[in-house]
Formats: sequence, structure tokens, C-alpha cells
Amino acid sequence: MKLPSVDSVETLSLGAMRRLVAGLVGKMHELEADVGALRAENQSLRDDNERLRLENDSLRLDTQMLRDEIARLKNLPPRPPFRPSGMEKATKPTAGKNSTSKRGRSAKRDRDQVTREVVIKADAPEGSRFKGYETILVRELVVAAEVVRYRRERWVTLDGKTILAPLPDGIVGGIGPGLRQFCLTMHAQGQVTTERLTSILNGIGVEISKSQVVRILTTDLDRFAGEDLSVLRAGLITAPFITVDDTGARHARREGITTHIGGERFTVFRTGRSKSRLSFLSLLRAGHEDYVINAAALDYMRWRQVDPSLIEKLSVHPEKIFASQSAWLEHLARCAIDIFDRALLRALSEGALWGAIRHHGLMRTTVVVSDGAGQFRIPNHALCWVHAERLVHKLMPATPKQARAVETVRDLIWCFYQALKAWKERPSPGVAQAFRKRFDRVFTLRTGFADLDQLLVRLHRRKPELLKVLDRPDIPLHTNASENDIRACVIKRKISGGTMSDKGRQARDVMLGLMKTCRKLGVSFYSYIGDRLSFNAANQKIPPLADLVAAFV
Repeated sequence: MKLPSVDSVETLSLGAMRRLVAGLVGKMHELEADVGALRAENQSLRDDNERLRLENDSLRLDTQMLRDEIARLKNLPPRPPFRPSGMEKATKPTAGKNSTSKRGRSAKRDRDQVTREVVIKADAPEGSRFKGYETILVRELVVAAEVVRYRRERWVTLDGKTILAPLPDGIVGGIGPGLRQFCLTMHAQGQVTTERLTSILNGIGVEISKSQVVRILTTDLDRFAGEDLSVLRAGLITAPFITVDDTGARHARREGITTHIGGERFTVFRTGRSKSRLSFLSLLRAGHEDYVINAAALDYMRWRQVDPSLIEKLSVHPEKIFASQSAWLEHLARCAIDIFDRALLRALSEGALWGAIRHHGLMRTTVVVSDGAGQFRIPNHALCWVHAERLVHKLMPATPKQARAVETVRDLIWCFYQALKAWKERPSPGVAQAFRKRFDRVFTLRTGFADLDQLLVRLHRRKPELLKVLDRPDIPLHTNASENDIRACVIKRKISGGTMSDKGRQARDVMLGLMKTCRKLGVSFYSYIGDRLSFNAANQKIPPLADLVAAFV
């Protein structure tokens, strides 16, 4: 129906006006029918979208349940049910428009690394003029199996003594250094299992069994173990902070724990049976076995609220250093201290271990940054902000009011964290007190949501650890570095399972730790392995890693 213009409506007769209105009513009914159909179609699409979302959630839940069941069958911890809150990523400053991206690697950067040169002749007709060369750099990798027969000269001196020509450096048990270098790198850095590594070597042409590969990976690694221990000692002496974390591990068919200790320039892993504070302090001794009673040990005991009379008894006794745990226990028994009181023995032993740590010059000003686990709470401790905020993120509100309270508190924490990060970049001592007052305002807030209020009280009690950065701006606000490092252990556990022998456990910890340390120091792990397998200090080009760790002070 064609509608008349606005001017012509006034000139319409009564009959024409009635017909126009009737037509408009019919058109309105048609539009209402179309709108109803569109609404029905829209609702159908919404129902389909909701159905697909529920199916997706169901599939995700089924996948999570399958993963949890696999983890249970493997005696591994399940995946956490909560996603990361995103506080650290959301509070990062946005990059500027003129920020340059990292340059990719190109063949031009390999000009100084050319190993051989090949001249390709052209089939040119007579009378042509030579105009030089067109250069192309080609990357190539040569992997070939060799079986070398060494004929060692044997001489007998006049006095009957036999002289045998020595083998080249690095040959152990009929295995050359190149093969050991390849196996150690592929297993540690490449995360290749022993079965697949054996298949790869057999495919290349190396006739070797799985048991021989296992021996390559777990034996004759004393040199690497010694350097790993030196790295730990150098890190604990020079590092301004360490971040720590742990994850589950299986050894000899029993549950264990792998502890990560790392800094900006080093990483160390240690696998044991217990995740207690006593075990953690034993690791911080960095290979020393003694127990020491000194001022640091006595202060630790007071911090643990040990009976002052027992502290006085230990402080006045002339014996201060004990070579082993048995010697320490005998000393406590001679001092008439009840060694069968487990809580008392644990507190005293922790103090003696802390005294040994400080006696050897370790952890003098080093701050321990952790996720708040009890075994890591020792003197000079800082708490990870990401893990603290995650506790709020994991709350399950039951009403809209509780959900709004959680979101409000999270927004306050995020704003405070962002301001703290900005202050850390340009610290100003005069602003530190303002941060402490602002912290009190945020964490003394009461919302009426009981779980949230209890959590805020709990976090407020950890104020000195959460605000440790105000006294030490050089420490990080989170333990993301530890979680990134320890992921290598988690991947190795998923791929290869647990370890059986003590040598296998030590080999896994040592090689993964050295691999991460090399990466932080900018050293090629493959070159490092080959350099150390030469067994000739005069031919080594890479200095001791402990020296490189200590050099970055």
C-alpha cells in the first residue's frame, strides 16, 4: 500500500481516511507477526546457543574428569579446578605505539658462523666473463653414527712395567662424548623418553639398548652434580632473593615432592620424601650436613617461641657445631632435652639448621618469596601477591550481594597491586607509609560475606610479608618465575613418570636444574654438556656456572 504524503492527508475525505487507517492497521498486524516470528527465531537461536554452551561445558567437565582419573591412576595430583585470575597480566603497563618487536633470526646473522665453504662451478660457454659469486648461506645438521676402533699402543719397559696409550678424553664405558652429549640433551631439554631415544639412536644407526641409554643418562654424572651444588651455593650467597615452589613427584613407587629453588640467574631442583620446613631448611644448607648453634639459630628459636630456659641451656653450652644429625641428637640428650617431643625437636632442629645456613654464609640478606605454603615461611620471607589474590578469586558466593562484595574487593586489590607495581619501578621511600595505610583500608574492610571477611582478616595478618617489597624493592611481587621453572619437572613427570633409583632421581634433578640455569645465563645447554664431557679443564671454553651466577651481583 502506497502511503500519501503529509500534505495530502489533510485533504483526504472521510472514506479515504478510513481506508487509510484500515490499511495501516493491517500493516501493523503484519509487522507484529514478523516481529513475533523474529523473536521466536531469536529465542530458538538463544536456546541453541545455551544448549551448545551446556554441551561444551559438559565436554570440558568430562575431559577434566578423564584427566583427573588418569592422574589418579598414575598417582599424580589433579589439575586445579580454578582458572588463573589474570591479575598480573591485567596490571601490566600497555606497550607504546613505537615499541619495536624482537627481530627474527635470519641467515645474514650466520655469516660469522660459517663452518665450510663450497664453490659451485657453472657450465658457462666459451667467451663468458667471470662476474664473481652469488653467496647463499644454508643451515645444515649432520647426524651420523660412527664406530671408532682405537688401537692403543702397548709397551713394556725394561723393568717389566706395561705402558698403555690413554684413550681420548670423554670416553666412558665404550661410549663417546658426542653420543653422551646427544642423549643427555635430548632427554633433559628435549623431554624425550628413554624408549624413544633408543629408537631414534637405532634409526640413526647406533646399535644400543634401552639399558645402555639409561646408564648414559644416570651414571658418571658426578661432575654435573658437583657443579649443580656449586650453583646452589653461589646463588644462596649472592642472590638478593629466591623464589620457591614444589610439585608432586614419584620415586621408587612412593609419593615424593620436588622443591624448586631459583633466582634470576640460577635454578635448582631437589626431590625428597617430605615437604616439611625441616626438609626445606636442609636443602638451604646446600650440601652441608652440620647443625650449628649461633646467634642466628637462637633468634630463630625465639621466633618459633621455644622455651627460653632451653634456649639459654643451648646458648651457654660450649659445643656449638655438630657434624651430623646423630651428633646433634646426642647433644640434645646430654642437655636433658626431651628428643621424643616431636614439636620441640622440630623447632630446635630448624633453629640449628638455620644457624648452619648462616654459618656457611648463605641467605644473609636473601629474601624467600613463596606462595604462602607453611614449609617456606622462614625469617626474611615475602608472600606472592598472585597467590594471595587467588584466594579471593576462588571464593564461591551464594547470592548476588556476596558476588558484588567479592568483585569489589578484587577490584580494590587489583588497583592496589597495580599501584604497588608502579612504585616498584620507581621506588620512593616517602610513599611507603601511604601504601601501608591503604593496605589497612583494603584488608580491614567488612562486607557481610563471612568467608570473604575471614579471608581479609587472614591476609591482613600477613601484611609484613605482602608489603616486604616496600623495604626491598629488588624482590618480585609474585612467584611466576618458580612456576615457569617447575613446569619442566611437571612435563617430565607426565612424559616419563617417576624415577626408581637414587641415581635416576639425582640425574633428573641435576640435569633439569642445569638446563634452566644455562638458559638464564644465556649459555647453550648443548654446548655446555659437550664442554663438560671433554673432562679436560684446559679445553673447556665455558667457565663454571657458579662463577657466572656469582658474577651478576
